[in-house]
Amino acid sequence: MNSNNRKKNIRKRGIKEKSDNSNTISKSSRLLFFMILIVVLLTSLVLRIGWLQFIKGPSLKEAATKQQTTSRIISPSRGSIYDSTGKPLAISAKVDTVTINPQKFIVEDSQEQTSELQTKVAKAFSEIFELDYDDVFKKVTSTNSVQTIAKKVEEDKINKLKEWMDENEIYSGINIDTDTKRYYYYNNLASNLIGFCGDDNQGLAGIEYYWNSVLTGTPGKITTAQDAAQDIISNENENYIPPQNGSNITLTIDYNIQTIAEKYLKQAVADNQCNRGGNIIVMDPSTGDILAMASYPDYDLNQPFTPNSTLAKNWDTLSSSSKSTALQNMWKNPAVTNTYEPGSVFKVLVSAIALEENIVETDTPGIFSCIGYQDIYGTKIKCAKTSGHGYQSLREALEHSCNPAFMQLGAKIGKETLYKYFDAFGLFSKTGIATAGEAVGTFHELDKLGPVELATTSFGQRFTITPLQMISSVCAIANDGILMQPRIVKSIENTDTNTITTIEPKQVRQVISSETAEQVRSMMESVVVEGGGKYGQVSGYNVGGKTGTSEPPPGREEEGYVASFLAIAPVENTKVAVLLTLYDPAENNNYGGQIAAPVVAQVLSEVLPYMEIPSNNSTITTTPTDTYNSLQTSKMPDVRNKTIAQAKKILEDSGFKCDTTSNDDSIVSEQVPKPGTDLLKGAVAKLYTSKNSESISVEVPNLKGLTAVKAKNTLLTNNLNVKIVGNGKVVSQDPIAGTNVEEGSVITITLQDELDSGSH
Repeated sequence: MNSNNRKKNIRKRGIKEKSDNSNTISKSSRLLFFMILIVVLLTSLVLRIGWLQFIKGPSLKEAATKQQTTSRIISPSRGSIYDSTGKPLAISAKVDTVTINPQKFIVEDSQEQTSELQTKVAKAFSEIFELDYDDVFKKVTSTNSVQTIAKKVEEDKINKLKEWMDENEIYSGINIDTDTKRYYYYNNLASNLIGFCGDDNQGLAGIEYYWNSVLTGTPGKITTAQDAAQDIISNENENYIPPQNGSNITLTIDYNIQTIAEKYLKQAVADNQCNRGGNIIVMDPSTGDILAMASYPDYDLNQPFTPNSTLAKNWDTLSSSSKSTALQNMWKNPAVTNTYEPGSVFKVLVSAIALEENIVETDTPGIFSCIGYQDIYGTKIKCAKTSGHGYQSLREALEHSCNPAFMQLGAKIGKETLYKYFDAFGLFSKTGIATAGEAVGTFHELDKLGPVELATTSFGQRFTITPLQMISSVCAIANDGILMQPRIVKSIENTDTNTITTIEPKQVRQVISSETAEQVRSMMESVVVEGGGKYGQVSGYNVGGKTGTSEPPPGREEEGYVASFLAIAPVENTKVAVLLTLYDPAENNNYGGQIAAPVVAQVLSEVLPYMEIPSNNSTITTTPTDTYNSLQTSKMPDVRNKTIAQAKKILEDSGFKCDTTSNDDSIVSEQVPKPGTDLLKGAVAKLYTSKNSESISVEVPNLKGLTAVKAKNTLLTNNLNVKIVGNGKVVSQDPIAGTNVEEGSVITITLQDELDSGSH
């Protein structure tokens, strides 16, 4: 091999060696790069893991927990409300709320199948829960995660839903959650006092609102795990926080007394065409306990957003804002939230002030003079008796309700002294009753109380107070001069521990001496026995009272007159006080002595025996001076468990008639009226057997103004019986006109002689 070839081979070899060396270096570089890259990646991964584990770990854990857990609120049971005898007035029962997750269970393979299922579900919901189909369909086809279908659903409808779910094999996407619903046992009873709850079980009015924090309790919660599909995962670490149920409260009102008061209030409003309704308060002066408090028109607590019969008359003509205002007014408790001019009832307080200050004595003759009006610096203020009452003592002035006499008395007392006692009687401040919306009266400022203002104030006009303030102040007189704070809640029961907290009666202050209080009570009794309150008499009991009739303020004549009557009974050791207030009665008769007093007498005639207060004589029923000899009474015999034939003979021998559709061999299982009922001769007894037990209902006719004979004949025509109390013409009846009762039922009518219209 020549030299040239060797050189070539050497160059080639060198080039190759250089090339091999270069390739070796290149491979090494790449390997080193990958190694470094791996190290960097591993280092980054370790750092990332460390960052996530140690730095972000707690927050990520919290976020994961939130995604994997679900919480459900458990509603507490709202406390119940009871009357003083233990009768439930408001309770909370377990119900259910139904919601759906539309996008979770109403999704099929095709749009057509999905639409069919949506229609099917919407139809089922609308039928089971009696809802509008179109509204339900919108919810079923909604893109929202949750839609509420029905709230406060009773058990029977929930059972229907569960049956439908089983039949259609739908087990997810429909949620049934336990909730509570407020029920009011007696619908309208004490509605304006008790108030009601909203859908969230929060009190919106009355006792329910004022005592909401005590009644409502604290919600509980269940926290558990769920998977990515939002299905519940069995978890031993499920967290359950039980709800704390609300406390029960017991009111001072008595169901029976409340029922009596409402019955006669409704009758009075209807009979006297009171355009602005009325209210009544029954109170125990010694404790301040409210035994009954009612307003009429009232409303149904189970349907509080439904207008009552009064509002319904022109409901459709009202605007949205007017409807809202009307409902707010319907829910109010006028005895507490509204003020009024008390009129002549207020003269009781002015009399007490004058006696306490030794300005006058009860029976000093001729210290007041009435010529039919009083001239106050050129302003003539009339008396109800325009011919005048002449010279009078304080007792006579109160009996006659003489405005001029009390204008003279007010001037003798002086405005500073009057206002000092008004404050002591609690008229310048709220009473502190534990319910919502209490108002306070409005008076002239002392430095602006001129002679005319002093005169009108002295007989109860041109200032305002609440009915509750009025009766509370007079209860101080009935309670030997001691003012008590009105009490409406008697006790609170913790339903979890069963511990009971009693709310004791609260004495506010001694306003007048017991001697003065006794003198005023004596004059109040004279008002009922001799004066304008004669219609307030209750046979067998000593009753004290005062009538009231106030005119509307100038410029507000459309409000009409206010007629009222306040009574205490018995006069000594008084157990009960009643104030009835009627707003805007018919113009032809708006005197409190004529339209309010007989109603209060009816209330007392039932309340006093119910409270087991002894009467002064053995009977409260008097035989009317009527020539019709069949007004004699006899007791209904017991003919139950006898044949119809035997029963007929027994009844006829006792002077009664018999009415039945059963044959003579059938056995009497029930009779109306009940055995032992004191009835007029000729009364009708309805007899029923086990095979013929369906009673017939009749409507009670209006008997007001009729004589005893005419009232009896009218009732007998309707197969109804009668019990007569008093003399004269019918002033009230129980049950009231328009009530549906069973044939043979006893209607009690109260008769009284007409009263002199000079008293008010």
